[in-house]
Amino acid sequence: MSKAPAKTRKSARRADKSLTARSAPAGLSIVVPVYNEAKGLPILHERIAEAARSLTSKYGLAVEVVYVDDGSRDDTFRVALALPPLSLDVQAIGLSRNFGKEAALLAGLDHCRHGAVLFMDGDGQHPPSLITTLVSRWLDDGYDVVYTAKAHRENEPFLRRQGVAGFYWLLNWRARLKIPEDAGDFRLLSPRAADALRQLPERNRFFKGLSTWIGFRQVRVDYEPAEREHGVTSWNVWSLIGLSIEGLTSFSVAPLRVASLLGVLLAASALLFGLWILLETILFGKDVPGYPSLVVSIMFIGAMQLLMIGVLGEYIGKLLSEVKGRPVYVVAEHSLKEVKEDSARPAAVSAE
Repeated sequence: MSKAPAKTRKSARRADKSLTARSAPAGLSIVVPVYNEAKGLPILHERIAEAARSLTSKYGLAVEVVYVDDGSRDDTFRVALALPPLSLDVQAIGLSRNFGKEAALLAGLDHCRHGAVLFMDGDGQHPPSLITTLVSRWLDDGYDVVYTAKAHRENEPFLRRQGVAGFYWLLNWRARLKIPEDAGDFRLLSPRAADALRQLPERNRFFKGLSTWIGFRQVRVDYEPAEREHGVTSWNVWSLIGLSIEGLTSFSVAPLRVASLLGVLLAASALLFGLWILLETILFGKDVPGYPSLVVSIMFIGAMQLLMIGVLGEYIGKLLSEVKGRPVYVVAEHSLKEVKEDSARPAAVSAE
């Protein structure tokens, strides 16, 4: 009897591994990046534990929470180390310094021990009571990516609302793949969606865009953000602008296209202006405009050139970061607390 070709045997082995991965208990890892959240973290943990008990009771789902301390200046990591494993395993990861939220999300993703992954903020504004709804859309309805979005922005300042709208317009302008407007980091990824996200090698990450880029079945869930109970937000106008620039340059070439269009418009304007001056001089005998118009034109064109060079510099900086290959984050401390064996949990259900 003839043997099967090597490629066929390898394909069969890969198919067997894929089938095994799909049939294995998936479980759920909840990743929570935290920064200066020492006061509110115990209350948030209790609410997450309550949601975990509900999931274990309803779906037999093994749950863990992964707290990633992004170089907090208070006792956030010490508080995270002391959190008890109430109905779910608890990981506490302390980064060596503040690397930024995107790096903290990646650190949590890399340390997840279960298949499905749920990202949420640590300030309490992402309601833990919504976790069961997201899991339901995954296990009951078969969606791979369940993302949340603010139901409205009526309580936000006018300028901020316009800035957010402008950001998403520029991000999606002439883009083949549209990023859902107002979508946040509060989202759930099925095991195969989380695996796909891990395969993306770039260091300059924009999770909102990458979670959309991987595809699969996706669904939106609107929610009302809860009021912040402790502390103050670390996001100000400048940090939000910086995050917007980071997202645009990491996931879109729209700024480069805008720079090219500005160049075309300036060239066309200069040509028309030159023709107008020529006609005025020849037909009407008017003198060519002098010093003031020349200075204004030079300053305007120079400003546009500097702006375009700045846009190019952002992208070149991204290339330099990728070429250097430095790690996105550095872990200083890591702790794991597991639920005691005597607290029996139902077996986890099989899901993708």
